[in-house]
Amino acid sequence: MSQPNTEALQTQPANTEPTYTEWNHQVRDGLKTLQESLIPRFRETELFRVYSSTLVPGLLQTKGYAAEVLSTVAELHELPFDYSAEAAQARVDRSRVIHEPGRHFELLIEESVLQHRLGDTDTMAAQLSHLLTADDLPAVSLGIIPLATPKRTQWPRETFHVYDDTLVSVELVSAKVKFTQPSEIALYTKAFAQLRSMAVYGAEARALILKARESLP
Repeated sequence: MSQPNTEALQTQPANTEPTYTEWNHQVRDGLKTLQESLIPRFRETELFRVYSSTLVPGLLQTKGYAAEVLSTVAELHELPFDYSAEAAQARVDRSRVIHEPGRHFELLIEESVLQHRLGDTDTMAAQLSHLLTADDLPAVSLGIIPLATPKRTQWPRETFHVYDDTLVSVELVSAKVKFTQPSEIALYTKAFAQLRSMAVYGAEARALILKARESLP
């Protein structure tokens, strides 16, 4: 997928202009600070909608899995690896919002996410086991889009987060793009609904997670 034309973004009206921020700028104060910078947004959001085609959503990551993700980020951006452990703990701490009342979390992943190996077997087994507990959280709805979906209404998309109906955050390799234009938010919520219609839940989702865990060497 091609990256946004930054010149075009800069010409849009100020009240609807997407915010295009390079990761190199966001991580300059460290990965731990980056994790903590999202806490205010999490605190003011009641409905979280997250779609990921690549990774387990941060809200459901174990510390070990998060450390593997963030160490990869550290390597890409040439940051000290020591930062990844602190950042992983900060991510887990931030994720405790899923236990707070007054919020709902609709999380969607592709089945392939369960098969993407990060870390060793124990790390992946712990992460997959943690996903099995998602159904026990009353505010969390975890859907998995099977690889064998016969007719997709949406192909796998870039990872995106929808916060209530006020903000969409899209993650690219080089940057994060934030949209506040109502028409763009509406398009992402429509895409999310179409992706959600292909997902399985409950026992069917658990079966896919168990299958992935059992396939670990």
